[in-house]
Amino acid sequence: MLVKQISVFLENSPGRLYSVTSTLADNNVQIKALMLADTADFGVLRLIVDEPEKTLKILQENGYAARINNAVAVEVSGSPFKKMQEIFKVLSENDINVEYMYAFSGDAPGKAMVVFRVDDEERAAAYLEKLV
Repeated sequence: MLVKQISVFLENSPGRLYSVTSTLADNNVQIKALMLADTADFGVLRLIVDEPEKTLKILQENGYAARINNAVAVEVSGSPFKKMQEIFKVLSENDINVEYMYAFSGDAPGKAMVVFRVDDEERAAAYLEKLV
């Protein structure tokens, strides 16, 4: 399924992650998943939240450089690696590039959600819906 993801660009310095997550907590934003990637000078915090548009507004009002983009989320259970291999195979066979991915615990016990940023979200979502 398609999900909206928030990307926040942060200076790579102590306290910046705490600052942004505190801002969101103070505004009752429910963070479902997060992933932080870094470079030498800045980091990119990626978030799945309960209200993406509200969250984007809060971040921008507090001086953070942020944007919303689409990602594809797939629920996996049972044998996660086997399911991941099936997903990778479908994406590969359909010439869909995975730019990055991360996982988080799903709402149901024994299940996880895997989030993919791909070069064609619509096609990827359509192919992966057939898998689950």
